[in-house]
Amino acid sequence: MEYYIDLGSSTIKVYQYQEKLVLLEEHSIYFKNDFDSERGISPSNLEELCRYFDELLDKYHFRYENTHIFVTGIFRNLNSDRRCELVKLFNEKFDLHFNIISHGIESYYLAKAMEHDYNDKKVLIINMGGKTTELVTYHHGKVTDTKNLTIGVAEMLNQFSKVNDSISGNSVEEMEAFVLDKLSSVSFDDDYDCAIFTGGEERFELLTKFPLVKNTLFEDGVHSYMVSLDDYVVGTKRVFFEYTMDDLYKLMPSNPKWMDGARSGAVLPLAIFRKANIPWIVPSDLNLIHGVIRDERS
Repeated sequence: MEYYIDLGSSTIKVYQYQEKLVLLEEHSIYFKNDFDSERGISPSNLEELCRYFDELLDKYHFRYENTHIFVTGIFRNLNSDRRCELVKLFNEKFDLHFNIISHGIESYYLAKAMEHDYNDKKVLIINMGGKTTELVTYHHGKVTDTKNLTIGVAEMLNQFSKVNDSISGNSVEEMEAFVLDKLSSVSFDDDYDCAIFTGGEERFELLTKFPLVKNTLFEDGVHSYMVSLDDYVVGTKRVFFEYTMDDLYKLMPSNPKWMDGARSGAVLPLAIFRKANIPWIVPSDLNLIHGVIRDERS
């Protein structure tokens, strides 16, 4: 039995692999809060990170040879001394390797996770995190383009202080305009058949009852649903103005803090959908760990 851990800027996802990949649990820590590349993550976040891994070791009995950690997002911004300190800490305290991967390697694993012919469709893959967003284009079953954007949910939350009021005090339109301005120098093709939005999005859209329909664009045994751009906007506005934050928290009782990024995380890709003229969105729960598994076993 193997364990794989996706440790990003705000969420830690723990997977088990034995013939198939299973998400065991997840836990959110906002590493961006009081982060400094010279001083590292905040003492309180470091304490929570260590406490959580203590719990994981007690629960799953991780060993060095069967546990693989892939660290992304804000941790890439640490200076070399702070990186070395975390690697040493995890090695000495947990006997695990704190493996910070590059943006390029993350994009590679994302591409592996999403590898499919997609019925010869042109597909934009969007993988959004706390600090960064990765884009991969598949056309005729091959990767034809990749882009790494230095914008994520954390910047949206910093910019729009009222988005997580009980009912959002920020509008979808003003937040979308902010993202479009940030992307003004980024060029996009405009002939995509669809976009696949990854990282727990299918689960989220099912929980919040987006107006999903059966995916008729391609069949891969994984992605069952799609939603039109207009209906994606309808679903997003419901999350902003019909669901309170307490409502959203209750939908994910095992890790309610994940929902703190729900509203911002719906608008950021919306701006990309607009700019790339995306007609259909396919929500996905795949992430880089699925790519790691596929790469190791190909």
